[in-house]
Amino acid sequence: MCLEINKLIITLCTGNTCRSPMAERLLQQALDAEVDPLNTFTVVSAGVSAGSGNAASKNSMDAIKRLGIDLSNHCSQPLTDDLLSQAFAVFAMTEAHIFALHSYYSVLPKRVHLFCEFITDTENTEIPDPFGQNIQAYSQCLDSMSEAVPSILEYLRSEGTTSSSGIH
Repeated sequence: MCLEINKLIITLCTGNTCRSPMAERLLQQALDAEVDPLNTFTVVSAGVSAGSGNAASKNSMDAIKRLGIDLSNHCSQPLTDDLLSQAFAVFAMTEAHIFALHSYYSVLPKRVHLFCEFITDTENTEIPDPFGQNIQAYSQCLDSMSEAVPSILEYLRSEGTTSSSGIH
């Protein structure tokens, strides 16, 4: 019997207006350029303390625009049990976000990781919050995310073609 794989990936930060929207769009763009089954995944972003309907920060929009990616239609959303129940994987920005997942949600996908966890030659696996800082801080976050995307794709290739959704 072959179980269908959940096709939702969540990028997670705090308020869902800075880091996770940029990570969502970067990862979705990369997945769309892949072959089946990776190009069938959908990436959404959420925040552990997010409100609903807030736009991405101006600096997030400006930073990612240099890659030709538009964030103008982003609307923030809080992380919910429903989103988690549909998720194949969650990629969080910090250990604090992973701690919040384990503290406040009873059902998690079996793949919960830091966004930069799979980069082999780095000690810093967290992406610090640029909220309230200048455009350079946002650009540094974006650069860290861009560096992480190939390692996430490699991880998803190994997981996404052979595993079931695995909610626990």
